[in-house]
Amino acid sequence: MLVTLMKAKLHRATVTQADMDYEGSIAIDRELLEASGILPHEQVDVLNITTGARFTTYAIEAPRGPR
Repeated sequence: MLVTLMKAKLHRATVTQADMDYEGSIAIDRELLEASGILPHEQVDVLNITTGARFTTYAIEAPRGPR
């Protein structure tokens, strides 16, 4: 049996850029990755708190700086 557990949460993070024609990864500031313990290429779930929509993708490292 395979069980998926979540180990971290970035609560109320703000999307700063989106490309509606791109299906793939989500870039997360390196500082946030380190603080949360999320590793580059790790599976992450993304939830829109306004609409309730959610999707699963993977995290890639964005440059350290403004989140």
